Amino acid sequence: SKRDNWATPPEFFKELDKEFHFNLDPAADEFNHKCDRYFTIAENGLLQDWGGGNSVFCNPPYGREIGKWVEKAYRTNKESGDLVVMLLPARTDTKWFHDFIYHKAEIRFIKGRLKFGGSKNSAPFPSMVVIYRQKRGETDGKG
Repeated sequence: SKRDNWATPPEFFKELDKEFHFNLDPAADEFNHKCDRYFTIAENGLLQDWGGGNSVFCNPPYGREIGKWVEKAYRTNKESGDLVVMLLPARTDTKWFHDFIYHKAEIRFIKGRLKFGGSKNSAPFPSMVVIYRQKRGETDGKG
């Protein structure tokens, strides 16, 4: 594809938001953001802190840097315990899938193909929702 910014279908997001109550969208712009708090391309969500009591929804750019976004989500959850939910192309053959998702997150494969950004046609790829669950009341094993 010639583009890597696929706007999340509004009804699809609405269903996820009912379940997870998102408050941060770190890969957005002023037109397609799904939360009141969001980071634009200029602010570079990869360089921002996603932690601190957030419920994060991330539909990252699907280009060459997608692995960096997945790693950021994984590390945010590991370090802060915050919930991070990602909408991603279902590319189970990639390094980022095996390094940061497989056996590390809940995976929901989407039946059929989504229609992104008001498109009349379905996406040319299958999608998945990856969930790094919020960690509550965990201890460091010292007490």
